[in-house]
Amino acid sequence: MVALIVDDDESCRELLTLHLRSLGYSGVRAARDGAQALRIFDEIPGQPEIVLTDIFMPEADGFEFLSGLSKRRFAGELVLFSGGDEEIFELAKVIAVSNRLNLVGTCRKPVTLEDLSTVVKRIQYQE
Repeated sequence: MVALIVDDDESCRELLTLHLRSLGYSGVRAARDGAQALRIFDEIPGQPEIVLTDIFMPEADGFEFLSGLSKRRFAGELVLFSGGDEEIFELAKVIAVSNRLNLVGTCRKPVTLEDLSTVVKRIQYQE
């Protein structure tokens, strides 16, 4: 299974990579911002099964990235995470759903293995 992580914090990307690998995702790719993530997304054969993205990033932020995913008709599972305030977090959820993205979960930073495991189990339950 292929996953794409988008976060400007390298240690967060590394931690999420370890979490996803422990949950069975063998092909984990990571990007530092939305622009780099869309380039990686376009290189992946097919599409990733799951995309995890932070909302606040320099350059192309999470909102721009969500728009790019929508334009690419991303059909996989989307997980949003953030350490920002609740209002912006809620706005990101609305934008994801209005862009017809399959938002399956949200996590507060720092994302724990337990939080991510709960979201992944929810995905597996839907299948």
